[in-house]
Amino acid sequence: MAEKQAAEEEKDPPYDQLELRFQRGFLAGRRVADLPWKDLEQTLKISKDSSSLLAILQKTVLHPLCLKYPPSVNYRRHFLSELIKQHECTAAEPLDELYETLGDVLNSEASAHCYKSFILPSGDAVTVRENVAIISQGTTGLVTWDAGLYLAEWALEHPFVFTNRRILELGSGTGLTGIAICRTCHPKAYIFSDYHQRVLEELSENIRLNGFFLQCECYSLGRAKCRCHEAELAELHGPCVTVAELDWNLGTKEQLAEFRAEVVVAADVIYDPNVTKSLVAILQRLLTCTDAENLPEIYIASTCRNPDTYCHFQRTLEDVGIRWEVVPGPQKNFFPYNRSTKITIMKFLL
Repeated sequence: MAEKQAAEEEKDPPYDQLELRFQRGFLAGRRVADLPWKDLEQTLKISKDSSSLLAILQKTVLHPLCLKYPPSVNYRRHFLSELIKQHECTAAEPLDELYETLGDVLNSEASAHCYKSFILPSGDAVTVRENVAIISQGTTGLVTWDAGLYLAEWALEHPFVFTNRRILELGSGTGLTGIAICRTCHPKAYIFSDYHQRVLEELSENIRLNGFFLQCECYSLGRAKCRCHEAELAELHGPCVTVAELDWNLGTKEQLAEFRAEVVVAADVIYDPNVTKSLVAILQRLLTCTDAENLPEIYIASTCRNPDTYCHFQRTLEDVGIRWEVVPGPQKNFFPYNRSTKITIMKFLL
């Protein structure tokens, strides 16, 4: 029901929000074809001038966030070409700003990296640097995936799950989900984790880019000092943020116990049967590394791309005695992603 309502709202939006919808989709790098061009066509037919085009240009390519953290050159070129096409279908006077901006973009040097910015309900943004290629350096962890956005939306609606608690994220990738949680849900501590060295480097940069103090050596302080330090950080700088290298095949119960996680989250980590075995093994250790009274809450958001892979994951959980339940997804849509794709959030239990 929530997905149907969201789709209807996107299909028939109020026109006074059109430029903000373009901004939201453009800054997040949504497919150019998926932006609300048909609604713009109708607006141009009614207005008979270029004011709406200029407003969209100012909210997107010329927005300060885009100028500082730009999407890829190819993406901006494609977007501007479509905007110019829309303009040329009207009888309005030429809009020099459009062509000048396109010229500037065409003269820009292409890069293997780009930025995506996601607008929070508060109006602030979470910005992450990504690779232009989906698969790079042997990993898919250098781009943001839909289930990460879905989980971030769910967290925004359920801040009490995270507030003043220690959070461990498995397979953090670009860090979008965790940064959004740190920005809005006020956790005591947040441990981002991954195992690919390049992903860990990019993840650390994205955390710093969003203004968080990275406490790399928090655990070396010892448990008592670390807790005291977390309290100081929470008061002065927000949550104690750590990036940890965690191989699901090698992580021991002792290492996991040191994290003292009260909540564990992950997104888009169920995509390969070979990875599934390692994921279930780390979940087992997380659920048995502490006493029953201190078991963490575990939530995993998954895009159901391949039903066989998803069913294999469920069977593997059953084989080791881990139970789960599907929790209701977010009711409101804050981030642009493909909402026609089936995404679920599972909560795990012993």
